[in-house]
Amino acid sequence: MKAAFLFGTVGSPTTTPKNPGGTRGAIKQISILGLGALEMAWVQSVRISEIRCKEIKQTATEMGIKLSVHAPYFINLNATPEEWPNSRKRLMDAAHYGFLAGATDIIFHPGSYFGQNPSEVIKRAITRLRECSLELKATDNSAILRPETMGKSALFGSFEDTLELSKAIEGIIPCIDFAHLHARTGDGSMNSKQEWTKTLIVYSDILGQESLKHLHIHLSGIEYTQKGERKHLPIRESDLCLEQLFEALNEMDCGGRILCESPILEEDAQFMQELWYKLQK
Repeated sequence: MKAAFLFGTVGSPTTTPKNPGGTRGAIKQISILGLGALEMAWVQSVRISEIRCKEIKQTATEMGIKLSVHAPYFINLNATPEEWPNSRKRLMDAAHYGFLAGATDIIFHPGSYFGQNPSEVIKRAITRLRECSLELKATDNSAILRPETMGKSALFGSFEDTLELSKAIEGIIPCIDFAHLHARTGDGSMNSKQEWTKTLIVYSDILGQESLKHLHIHLSGIEYTQKGERKHLPIRESDLCLEQLFEALNEMDCGGRILCESPILEEDAQFMQELWYKLQK
C-alpha cells in the first residue's frame, strides 16, 4: 500500500470561528477545510490544564484529526548549566501536556551553537535529550520528540545534527522543515528534485526505509539571505520548488504529515494538498 500524507497547519487556521474558538475550534475548522492534521502552536509557553487537554483529545478523536505540538521557541539543548533547567522544563511540559491532549509528536527548536564547535554541542545535546527521552518513557509517555531542522547556519539544527540526535537516542526523530533546509545555506541550493532525493536517501539509510512513511514535515515559502532564513512567505511568492520536492517525496514513497507555516496557513495547506493529490493521479 502506497504511503500517504495528511496536510494541516501549525497553529489555528486563520478562519477558525470565535465560537467555539481555541484549539477545539481549530480542530473542527481543520476538518471543515478538508485537512487532516493540526500542530498546536505552544510556541510562547505551555499554559493549559489537564482537563482542557482531555477535551482537546476527545474533540480530535471525534473529528479524526491528528495532533502534534510545537513546543516553546525558548528551548536550547546547548543552554548554559544555569539556563538548561528552564529549557528542559519547557520541553517536558510540552511533552506532558501535549501527550495528554492526544499529540503524537512534539516538535522543538534544538538551540544555538553560540559560536562553539558543533561536535562539542552535539555531545552536550545528546546527553541532555537522552535524559528527557528516558524520563518520558518512564512515565509511559509515547509522544515522539522531534528536533526541527533550522533555517540559519548559526543555529544548532542542521539536517546532520538532527540525524545525529536520532542515531544516538532511540525514539528521537527529526522534524524536517524543507524550507529551512533550502534557506540554511543562503545560496539557493537544496531546491531541486535531485537534491531532495539525495536528502531522503540519507534519511532512510540512517533511520530505515520504513521511516520515510512517517515523516513529519514543516513547509512554507521562505525569504533568506546569505546568513539563512529571514521570514516565511506564501509558497507561491517564494522560489521554493514545491513541485520538485513533492515529486521526490512521491518517488521515494514517502508519507506522514505536512504542516504549513505559511502566512496564509490554510490556503497554502490546501494548495499543497491539491498539488500532492494531482501527483497521485
